[in-house]
Amino acid sequence: MVKMDHLSQIINRFTLQAGVFYTGKLCGISSFNEDDAQEGHIHLLRSGSLSVLGLNKEKIVLNKPSIIFLPRPLKHGIQAREVDNAELICATLRYDNNSSNVLADTLPDLLILPLEQSPFLQTNIDWIIQEAAENLEGRQAVMNRLMEIFIINMIRSLLDKGELAQGMLAGLMHEQLKNVLQAIHNAPEINWTLETMAEEAAMSRSKFADLFKKIIGQTPNEYLVNWRVGVAQAQLKQGKSVGIVANNVGYETSSALARVFRKTCGMSPKEWLDNI
Repeated sequence: MVKMDHLSQIINRFTLQAGVFYTGKLCGISSFNEDDAQEGHIHLLRSGSLSVLGLNKEKIVLNKPSIIFLPRPLKHGIQAREVDNAELICATLRYDNNSSNVLADTLPDLLILPLEQSPFLQTNIDWIIQEAAENLEGRQAVMNRLMEIFIINMIRSLLDKGELAQGMLAGLMHEQLKNVLQAIHNAPEINWTLETMAEEAAMSRSKFADLFKKIIGQTPNEYLVNWRVGVAQAQLKQGKSVGIVANNVGYETSSALARVFRKTCGMSPKEWLDNI
């Protein structure tokens, strides 16, 4: 039996869905998330040059093949003139409608990665381009799946290069934190305390708490609660009762889970289900 790695566990727990909506030349300005759309975006500049607008930053000009990755819903725009010859692929990103998603939250607001730094990703892009050029049945579904593979490969490349310095994914690569994160992921129902988590990491409580906040960006308890809520959301969508889900994620009663849900999501489990 093949042991599932950390990144695969995260991807499987919080479904990542990509939707390719454009392949071709850009001329003019295209704006995204202007109508409060709740989705991330990825733009792959294949050739030419373009500008990234908004994001409370000065205009960012790119003139070589690059990945523009915005994992969370942020208003932004991309702009190119006809003479810029900008060829690109654009896709949306969704995370299975979870309002609390540790995968999205662990990534930076904006990531721009020149493709020359990760040439193996070009193979994924070539597959998408080839599929886009063919008028075959299932074309859109294949492009979407290829884009999801591209995103996973990109995240894996960032992890291997140590370019994700903070967040859950960075913690999974940290020698002292990876064991406790894996333990929490595998058994959220355990009565985790600061002391038991520190023991899992083979550290004192104070050193563990400080290191965890520095690397993960949350306190151990905040992370535990967010993980439990995310797991609970996934199980509720599978049709499991609130009482069973509560026990599965470490709460003795459905009312205890409901209190955590209201604090984290602003609504009860039932209200959350009705709104997805």
